[in-house]
Amino acid sequence: MSYYNQKETEKRIQKVVELLNEKDTDIAVIYFDELNVANGWYLTGWVGQFEKGAVLVGRDGTTMLLGGPESEPFAKQSSAICDTRCFKVFMVPDEEYPLATIIGFEELFAELNKKFPVKKVGLIGTNDMPYLVHQDLVNGFAGCEIVDLTDYYLKFRYIKSDWEVEQARQATVLCYEAYKAMMQKVKPGNKEYEVAAAGEAVCRASGANSFAYQTIVGSGIRSNAVVPTATNKVMEDGEMVMLGIAPRINGYAGTFGHTVPVSGEYTPEQRKCLIDMIEVMRDVKDMLKIGNTGREVDAAGRVLYEKGGYLKYIVCPFAHTMGLMEAEAPFFGPNSDDKLEKNMIVNVDVSFFGHPTLNGLRVETCYVITENGAEPLCPEFEEELFNYVK
Repeated sequence: MSYYNQKETEKRIQKVVELLNEKDTDIAVIYFDELNVANGWYLTGWVGQFEKGAVLVGRDGTTMLLGGPESEPFAKQSSAICDTRCFKVFMVPDEEYPLATIIGFEELFAELNKKFPVKKVGLIGTNDMPYLVHQDLVNGFAGCEIVDLTDYYLKFRYIKSDWEVEQARQATVLCYEAYKAMMQKVKPGNKEYEVAAAGEAVCRASGANSFAYQTIVGSGIRSNAVVPTATNKVMEDGEMVMLGIAPRINGYAGTFGHTVPVSGEYTPEQRKCLIDMIEVMRDVKDMLKIGNTGREVDAAGRVLYEKGGYLKYIVCPFAHTMGLMEAEAPFFGPNSDDKLEKNMIVNVDVSFFGHPTLNGLRVETCYVITENGAEPLCPEFEEELFNYVK
């Protein structure tokens, strides 16, 4: 079984070919690894384990998957691009595969030049690419002009196809099921990891292929950690616990964020705070309209933060897009001139951290931008949030 959609893959490769021709560039080398999966997954529906890798696309439509020998059999079974080449620089350091054919970028350069002259190489993923990989590539393509095409490529992922929206919708609906399972484990005396395990089990049993971040369960003062992963801390009466999970369906993430009382009942201060945060959430959602900029979206939430005295505890903007990663560009922050467009998936993520009595708090859910505004990817969870404290 594989996680890619062949028609989507073909369209995406064609976009890269068009970019190469527009920029008069002969090949694109698109770096990925286990942490930075999105740029590679966008073309392959796949990421290897342990080893790094790259996707190569030529202006003539040539595609190759560059990686290591441990990932090669897996790639041939599951990747949309399975014409593979193995490189030492992508392998686990010092690991040996004596029967594998290992080449360098010099050999790849020579092979490609038999098909078409390679004079200009476009790199994608330069923020993530290790220095040794970059140097090995530059030396192997000696004499070529090297250019960075990362920003152009990332923009391919800003606006989602209907198929991509549907994957994110399924993942977000799954989050709601995970949330309900996690809530069953939120009680005094239970450990944080028990809560995480309940949510992750639901996601895996329902077909999630991975998670876009490690499951968030942070109780008491641990909620100040912004994205606290579950530990063996015992939850205590009187605390709030921050929850979040991000299953991927066919590579596309969904998520939820909530902060709930361990005892099952908010204190008056906790309740007022949550009501304030949900008011911010409603106002930010109302600003999610085609053509609005990040500055405009962010300003609406800040007015209410300032009114409630929360502005000094703000860490994160109120909206960001989601796709192959749970949070990816564009980020609609206070200095952003990016505009909302149809079929962007945008998370409303309202939070603060470092409060002297409340610690940290987050409420979050996901929307797709339509001609009629923001449509929740999981209406049931939005309703749960908006009506939670009434």
